[in-house]
Amino acid sequence: MEGATLKSFVQPNASWKEDVRNSVWDAEGFECVYHEYFPRIMAALVRLLGDAGRAEEIANEVFFRLYRQPQLPRPDGNLGGWLYRAAMNLGIDCLRARARQERYDAAMAREPVQSAGSPLDSLLRKEQARQVRAVLARMKPAQARILMLRSSGLAYKELAAALGLRLGSVGTMLSRAEACFQKRYRQMFGCGGEL
Repeated sequence: MEGATLKSFVQPNASWKEDVRNSVWDAEGFECVYHEYFPRIMAALVRLLGDAGRAEEIANEVFFRLYRQPQLPRPDGNLGGWLYRAAMNLGIDCLRARARQERYDAAMAREPVQSAGSPLDSLLRKEQARQVRAVLARMKPAQARILMLRSSGLAYKELAAALGLRLGSVGTMLSRAEACFQKRYRQMFGCGGEL
């Protein structure tokens, strides 16, 4: 797909603008985009959510939304940025819904179900991951997105492209997001926990 632009995947049929229910993708072009980006989007969502099944549902929803777009996102070729933003937005929405459900469960005096018989290390890792997700759910979406994408291995240049930022502002934004995360983590879980 190197060197190809987004426009090369559009169906040659000119009537696609009239009927927004029809996809603007041809099958081969969409399949190429799907195979290129799905593993990376899936990995970022698994890191964010900690649940591979839910991550796969959201990743599929992202690609379904792309496929059903009446107009292609970012015709300048930054399709990856659109996909990452859509995935992170849906993932953060999922975290928020999960946090609301946990608060409701706690208010109704129900204990969350925990797996029995797991080793202590596994239990501690799961608890720490839950705490990190809780903090991310309470952060500004832009800060949570940049932290998740960076922890998924994206370089500064890739972060800039995915989030629509200038390359020079990525470091500052990342630093502020990390400081906000640390502050909120300490507020919510005390200074005793290590990250």
